[in-house]
Amino acid sequence: MTGSKTVSAHCDGPCGIYDPASARVAAEAVLSMTNKLLALSPPAGDDPAAHAAYLNTFARYVTIKESQAELAKSELLILWTDYFKPPHLEANPDLHTTFWEAAKLCSACKQEISSEKANALLERVRAIHDVFWQSKGRDVPWMTAG
Repeated sequence: MTGSKTVSAHCDGPCGIYDPASARVAAEAVLSMTNKLLALSPPAGDDPAAHAAYLNTFARYVTIKESQAELAKSELLILWTDYFKPPHLEANPDLHTTFWEAAKLCSACKQEISSEKANALLERVRAIHDVFWQSKGRDVPWMTAG
């Protein structure tokens, strides 16, 4: 075969599509749900319906926070293990540490309700965004949906 080339992808097929945007959206959702949880106040009094509504809202926010933290972790690990190669690491010697910290923050955001950790996760995702687009020779501005 002439003209063949090597391809890489985030899955076992050679689509070659990578983008940290999905990790950003998930990390933003983690931060949003964390802030909503911290703003919740249990109802005063003994109204069973009010307590049930509070618990329902609390559980929904936690469920979303947990699933989005897991999604962020999955998306980050795909980039870390499948996209970035030795030349990227040579150009960015802190890349492994940045990814490791981001993955650990995903876990911490599941274990706790901490705006500090949720903000730190979003900061790490931003650092990964910057390195990713730099590696592609593109200047893609960081923008959040929130």
